[in-house]
Amino acid sequence: MAFESLTDKLQNVFKKLRSKGRLTEEDVKAALKEVKMALLEADVNFKVVKQFIKSVEERAVGADVMNGLNPGQMVIKIVNEEMIALMGSETTEIKLQPGKEITVIMMCGLQGAGKTTTTAKIAGKLKLKGKKPLLAACDVYRPAAIKQLQVNGEKQEVDVFSMGENHKPVDIAKAAVEHAAKCGHNVVILDTAGRLHIDEEMMRELQEIKANVDVHQSLLVVDAMTGQDAVNVAKDFDDKVGIDGVILSKMDGDSRGGAALSVKAVTGKPILYVGMGEKLSDLEQFYPERMASRILGMGDVLSLIEKAQSSIDIDADKEKEMASRLKKGKFDFEDYLESMTQMKKMGGIGSLLSMMPGMGGKIGDIESMIDDKQLARMEAIVLSMTKEERKNPKLLNPSRKHRIAKGAGVDISVVNRFIKQFEQSQKMMKQLPGMMGGFGSKKGKFRFPF
Repeated sequence: MAFESLTDKLQNVFKKLRSKGRLTEEDVKAALKEVKMALLEADVNFKVVKQFIKSVEERAVGADVMNGLNPGQMVIKIVNEEMIALMGSETTEIKLQPGKEITVIMMCGLQGAGKTTTTAKIAGKLKLKGKKPLLAACDVYRPAAIKQLQVNGEKQEVDVFSMGENHKPVDIAKAAVEHAAKCGHNVVILDTAGRLHIDEEMMRELQEIKANVDVHQSLLVVDAMTGQDAVNVAKDFDDKVGIDGVILSKMDGDSRGGAALSVKAVTGKPILYVGMGEKLSDLEQFYPERMASRILGMGDVLSLIEKAQSSIDIDADKEKEMASRLKKGKFDFEDYLESMTQMKKMGGIGSLLSMMPGMGGKIGDIESMIDDKQLARMEAIVLSMTKEERKNPKLLNPSRKHRIAKGAGVDISVVNRFIKQFEQSQKMMKQLPGMMGGFGSKKGKFRFPF
């Protein structure tokens, strides 16, 4: 996961600071030297790191901090505040035209950054806000680019405008806006062509579209895994075409995270969203304060709760019924299946752990202990049961277990072990009902999917 290594290193630095009753100027400078090295290793822009450390040091080496009751915590607080400022302080939304006016959004980026997929993700986000978006296929060069947009548009239940590969992108863009006006669409998203690297032809094409179509927002999609290259790409696009915001794709990958900490400081343009997976729903609003909290190992409980509430669709009556049954230890295999589905919708165990306070570098260790194949086998065992057996595990006699094992393609011993573990979990839930209550929500709408 992004920032895992950085988080681990920063937590070690902060642990040393907290252990000291009083801090000297040398203590602060030594700690900030380690922070500087950690940021540089995370591929944060050198000039950005230099200014960041300078700002923190100016605030941290002062009488109020050094003589305070908890100087270590004060330094950590300053680092947190400066990191938030570095990433933009405020959350930025896509600016939409008022009323029935059509908003035209031009998506741009290099080939392979995930631009076409992100275009469909943005359309889905806007649709949820009550907008009627139209996707325009302006990439006439990359094989299957138009088809990819059409497939993704269909999945998002969003209309796609295409004129094929034999028209100029600028003509397609103009025709798309005209089509939107006739058909009642209030947002047009132009999926433009990318290249393997920045070249004059691509820039001229984007400039031509902006010269002939009233583009209200130019959004750049950059691959977070390319680190400093992503920042350089953003600067080039802004200088030659002009961008209004950046979307970081592939933030769920093994990226060091430097791009997220450098883009705003280098280009002056805000990060709007971050892509956290391949699914069309895996696009998160970028909150500087929440990202800083994640980086510093403080977790991101608000995003975790929001993700749960948006991913899990459970009506109030069913929720109360399940909560009551959990407290009584009556969690059955139907509940287990639903919990597995909920966890998948929320991005899996890694996505959940990354938002938990204090996890830091432990995420990789815990994920490595979880066997995805084993989870798939357990799900296959439950799916091989009848509905009656799932609701009433006491029905599972030896002959039924043999049938289930055959259906799941596993040995009978695997089925027996799984059922035994499940029964033990039921007993634990009955003994510890407090663990199964709501988390961060008055009505208990968020539950961990055990």
